[in-house]
Amino acid sequence: MPAAPSRARPAGAARSSPSAPRGRVRGSRAGGGTADHRERLRVARIALVLALGLATVKLVAVQGPQSGTLQASSSRQRTTEIALPAERGTILDRAGAPLAFSLESRALVANPRLIAATHGDGAAAYVSEMAAAVAQATGADATVVRQQLASRRGYVVLIPLVDPEIARALHERFPELGDEKRESRQYPGGPLAANVVGVASWNSSEQKLGGLMGLESSQDNLLAGTDGLRVVDTAEGSAAVIPGSTRFERPATPGSDLQLTLDSDLQYTAQRRLAAYAAAQGAKGGSAVVLDARTGEVLALANARTFDPRNVAVAEKAALGNAAVSSPFEPGSVNKVITIAAALEHRTAAPDRVFTVPGSIKVADRLVSDAWSHGPEPYTLTGILARSSNVGTIMVARELGEDRFADMLARFGLGRRTGVGLPGESPGRVPARETWSGSTFGNLPIGQGLSVTALQMAGMYQTVANDGLRVPPRIVAATIAPDGVRTAPPPVEPVRVMAPETARALRTMLQAVTQDGAGDADQRGTGYAAAIPGYQVAGKTGTAQQVDPVCGCYSASDYWITFAGMLPARDPRYVVAIMLDDPAAGTSAAPLFHDLGSYLAQREKLPVSTDPAPEQTLVAARAPG
Repeated sequence: MPAAPSRARPAGAARSSPSAPRGRVRGSRAGGGTADHRERLRVARIALVLALGLATVKLVAVQGPQSGTLQASSSRQRTTEIALPAERGTILDRAGAPLAFSLESRALVANPRLIAATHGDGAAAYVSEMAAAVAQATGADATVVRQQLASRRGYVVLIPLVDPEIARALHERFPELGDEKRESRQYPGGPLAANVVGVASWNSSEQKLGGLMGLESSQDNLLAGTDGLRVVDTAEGSAAVIPGSTRFERPATPGSDLQLTLDSDLQYTAQRRLAAYAAAQGAKGGSAVVLDARTGEVLALANARTFDPRNVAVAEKAALGNAAVSSPFEPGSVNKVITIAAALEHRTAAPDRVFTVPGSIKVADRLVSDAWSHGPEPYTLTGILARSSNVGTIMVARELGEDRFADMLARFGLGRRTGVGLPGESPGRVPARETWSGSTFGNLPIGQGLSVTALQMAGMYQTVANDGLRVPPRIVAATIAPDGVRTAPPPVEPVRVMAPETARALRTMLQAVTQDGAGDADQRGTGYAAAIPGYQVAGKTGTAQQVDPVCGCYSASDYWITFAGMLPARDPRYVVAIMLDDPAAGTSAAPLFHDLGSYLAQREKLPVSTDPAPEQTLVAARAPG
């Protein structure tokens, strides 16, 4: 059979698929898929651009503003700064004997919470064993230690200061016991010069010793030195130092030593005898100061009420200060030396001039009397001083005049701090010249209405002892740097208070205060109990009424008792000043001056005087009838 003829297709006509439904074009599905793909690609590109943008912003921030913070944070994670405490300087006496020094020590610490977690049911028995061992090794109370270890706290200090070897041995036996490096301040003399030296104790926040009072406080910067620093790598999550990882180290600079002018033996004797005498006299307190007459160096500065720096917790609050420089008082008749010095200096009176002294004298609206009743008496100027006549002293002051008297007060340095170098020093009080009333000149010349410290009182008599040249007292002899270089404080310019001949005449008059009058009561000085056999001594007694805080007036029963003097009188080497606060059983500090002066004379082997002390006329011959 012949084949069927083929049907021609127009050029370009598409061949239809036998399976494709009619009326649909295959190419339309392919076109829709391409559009979706392109949309997804566009979204991905936008997301990628945003991600890259955010990454760029973060990178800029990390490398820019945040770089310092991040670097510091990273450094903190891998490095640790370790403070290297400086060793505290030593405080020495004039001979180089230590009054305060430091020793390396440890604090015994523990984490009771960790102990309980580690030992579980056996913790109680373990804690008891540990407490017993700590108590046996350190002398602590086992019960107290056991209570601390059973407290379930995260950190306790069992023993604040313990020997490093003891701490090491306990740690080896009980790994839970840690030890922290500390510095222990030692006071070998206990109460010796404690009011001067003061106290230093461990400051936990600063991890070093810090001064709390006295020179330990005021000279803290000098004594403390400068801490060092070590920067090391530490293991992650631990304080353990990686060996050989030190990145930086600045060694500590030890503190300088402080050498004082104090003589430890004399200081001990002054403290002991002052405390005993004050107790025997029923005094509330007292002070004693010993100066080198020529240099003004403080050889002893004692207070009847003191403390032991090794156990400050039990000390009386009133004993923690330094009354000899911080507690002023009215000096009473020891201050009459200023009135008499001014009269001699301005030549308004001579030692042998006779004054007819009544038993009382009116000053403005007040009547001033002597301590004993008497009618008009022919006292010499020396007798007015030696018998301590208030009335006679006011008569001398009136002739002198207020301005010249005020000038002499200023020359002696009253009303101003001495600059001795001790903390808490009081300037005392002298009323300003423009505030004086009519009755003021009835008080000041006899030592009432003004106040001084025991150190200022000693300084007054140092001026007389040193031929009228006042040398401000000092207690710091030198500082000694860690390299051994010794530096003395800059010299203080002396003050010419009176002519040498005036001071020598005044010293002779002050000798009359200590004469016994050879059995004649009229020729006996008020301080005859201060006399030292074989030596010529000069000094002055004083009694001043205290102010009654209730009425603001002078008390009729409470007194300051004072004595200030020097030896040997002709060429003085030592000045001793004493104050007793309201003694109930005594009226004189002269016997204590005798005791301290005798000790000085014997210890220093002062040559015995070949000439007896001159017997001076205190009361002139009375007119017959």
